[in-house]
Amino acid sequence: MRISTLQAFNNGVSGLQRNYSDVTRTQEQISTGKRLLTPADDPVASVRLLQLGQEEAMNAQYKTGITAAKNSLTAEETILTSVGNVIQRIRELAVQSGNGALDSSDRGAIASELAQREDELLNLMNSRDADGKYLFSGSMGDTQPFVRNADGTYTYQGDQGQRNVQIASSSFVGVGDSGHMAFENIVNAARVTTNVDAANAGDALISRGLVTDGAAYRQFQDSYPNGVGVRFTSDKDYYLYDLTAPADPPVAITGSAGSFDDEPLSENIVKFGGVEFEISGTPQNGDRFTLESDRTAEKRSLLNVVRDLRVGLEAAVDSPDGNFAARDVTAIALTNLDAASAQVLSVQGKIGARLNVIDTTDTFISDVSLVNKAVQSELEDLDYPEALARMSMQSTVLQAAQQSYVKISGLSLFNFLS
Repeated sequence: MRISTLQAFNNGVSGLQRNYSDVTRTQEQISTGKRLLTPADDPVASVRLLQLGQEEAMNAQYKTGITAAKNSLTAEETILTSVGNVIQRIRELAVQSGNGALDSSDRGAIASELAQREDELLNLMNSRDADGKYLFSGSMGDTQPFVRNADGTYTYQGDQGQRNVQIASSSFVGVGDSGHMAFENIVNAARVTTNVDAANAGDALISRGLVTDGAAYRQFQDSYPNGVGVRFTSDKDYYLYDLTAPADPPVAITGSAGSFDDEPLSENIVKFGGVEFEISGTPQNGDRFTLESDRTAEKRSLLNVVRDLRVGLEAAVDSPDGNFAARDVTAIALTNLDAASAQVLSVQGKIGARLNVIDTTDTFISDVSLVNKAVQSELEDLDYPEALARMSMQSTVLQAAQQSYVKISGLSLFNFLS
């Protein structure tokens, strides 16, 4: 076959360009440290790298969520610890206020500190997280959860929901617990109304009934929806009767008759239907008292528990009735404060469990990221020894092509014409 001069030149230039392109590509791989410079270099590996990159981007988002959730839950746990400390101090004040030797000025001093502790609790329960969201307003992070009403009572304005943060592809963790669950949904020990019959001849008083056995109290509610009464047959003996039985004398509840040893009565406790109450003073034959279930007072908020104690101490006067009222309000507060403390500890336990889940998920995502990076490195990172050897070979080929091109380009029939 015949090869034209133009064809020879074109073939030589094409070979030089191809060899130069190979050297240039290898040099670029060495300078970047990447084996894949374009998807065309390895389409399958390029698709896999794209998937791994997307997964790493999602993991970065999950890491952000994990950090936000951990910060929020840690802040909430710190606030609850402070709330627990305040409750403990309020309980100490309640125990102190139950001392019968205190007068109204002493109780007033205790009430003054209670007012400060009340404000402290309000501020703690209205705390925000690092993002400016209220910690205890449920899913309504922009709504202040607790407000003080004009009459001094407190109202919860949040909801009972919870904000969730995604920390993995199918894992969510709750942050911003409901203040209703943490501080409002507290079982009220003083959910029994006790009354003194206006016709009583004696000077006996009855304390507010305290629920000491929830299961027995629920049975009491079902069995005696209208309540029960206490009737004295002397200043020592009494029996309980069902208020639905209007007979006179009322029909006694089976096995309910009892008596007191002291005369006059002093700190005498009566227990019935999971309820405990105290009768003080000297009842007369025929005196009556009633106990009725107050279904509207099943729950009590922490702030209102503290407020009730403070108001009760402020109102207590220096008299036997005042001392009895102070002792009554103190007993109620102590029982409810214990319930509130248990509720706060329960929420702290749930936060601890969620923090454990977050830590486990964080470790898992970190491990997955390490595996992904190892796979990415295997797919796209350059094998330097192989690349350097290849570049040496390609450089030799390029030099040979250049030298051969010079010789071939110098061949011409005209060189042999004289």
